Amino acid sequence: MQNFKIIKVALIFSSALLFSQNYKTSITAKDGKSFPRIDANRKAEFKVHFPEAKSVILEGGDGMQNLKVTTSKENDGFWNISTSPLEIGFHYYWFNVDGKRTNDPNTELYFGYGQPTSGIEIPSGEDFFFEKNVKHGKIVEEGFDSEITKGKRNFKVYLPPNYGTKKLPVLYLYHGTGEDITGWERQGYIRNILDNLLAEKKATEMIVVMDYGVALTPELEKLPDDFPRTVISTKNLDKLVAQELMPYIEKKYKTNGQNAIAGLSRGSYQAMFIGSNHPELFSAIGSFSPVIYDGTELQPFKELPIDKLLKSKRKPFIFIGIGEKEDKRFEEYNTILANYLNQKKYPFVQYKSAGTYHEWLTWRRCLYEFVPKLFK
Repeated sequence: MQNFKIIKVALIFSSALLFSQNYKTSITAKDGKSFPRIDANRKAEFKVHFPEAKSVILEGGDGMQNLKVTTSKENDGFWNISTSPLEIGFHYYWFNVDGKRTNDPNTELYFGYGQPTSGIEIPSGEDFFFEKNVKHGKIVEEGFDSEITKGKRNFKVYLPPNYGTKKLPVLYLYHGTGEDITGWERQGYIRNILDNLLAEKKATEMIVVMDYGVALTPELEKLPDDFPRTVISTKNLDKLVAQELMPYIEKKYKTNGQNAIAGLSRGSYQAMFIGSNHPELFSAIGSFSPVIYDGTELQPFKELPIDKLLKSKRKPFIFIGIGEKEDKRFEEYNTILANYLNQKKYPFVQYKSAGTYHEWLTWRRCLYEFVPKLFK
């Protein structure tokens, strides 16, 4: 996430580095590459070729905090980097090469922190997001010209394996800051998660629309990238979903009129905003790692129309999920939202992801817990 703190790990230089043989290559590595790799104790090793570099520093996101790192350079220009145990899950990372941010040439790139970024997967022992021998749905590219944003809107749509046999409900799903519509497909493994849940008969068949989480006109794009702009973008997104996106989906796809909405981090705010503003349109709202923008201590929901839920005859089901190790501010957002709903006696389900940070394993798990509760 581009607006979250970047963790720079301390380096301990040594003249030689012995690599263990008990390592498995990360599933994020490119075909034919052996690095990065992880051992049974979650220690990671990287091997990168920067022959002219004088300094190579491993940097990364929330899940790579407090690492001890050993680095050495070989005569042939390869750098060997070994870490202490990492946290489970998917982590964005890169190298600081003589002061320049540089991706790992051994890994696939994932859009995060506002640009293509390397990623490493530390196994958690779970397989709910792995591809299995089940019927597979598909993800298709979509788009339309928006009058609200004065430009082309691109998004992705998951269609379940048996799509076309009957009308289906729709889940509208949002990514976080610094990410794009590829997030849920690539880092989130949404196709595998949905395919596996459907194969196990744990979820209702549904269409999932993975929309882009920015809705600004070219003129509004010039505004400073801050919380007020995010609120403006969310209000535009609210109009776009109700007036353009949902009608487009309902016209083109076989839908049955049932809808839900969810998102992670910034997308959680957008889902809560849109769902609260249109409780008549959605039967469920999912808030993964809740964020509340532009509130005050006295008015935390100044820019979130959550009161509309209380006045509505239709009460959407609310799901709130968070990682056990997320930063204090996200815990505070989570507490503010949960306390408010409790005080108003509004029913909701709360989920805590064990051992995870503000990262993709938290959000995969949230989706896995949320989806079976929809459209019952």
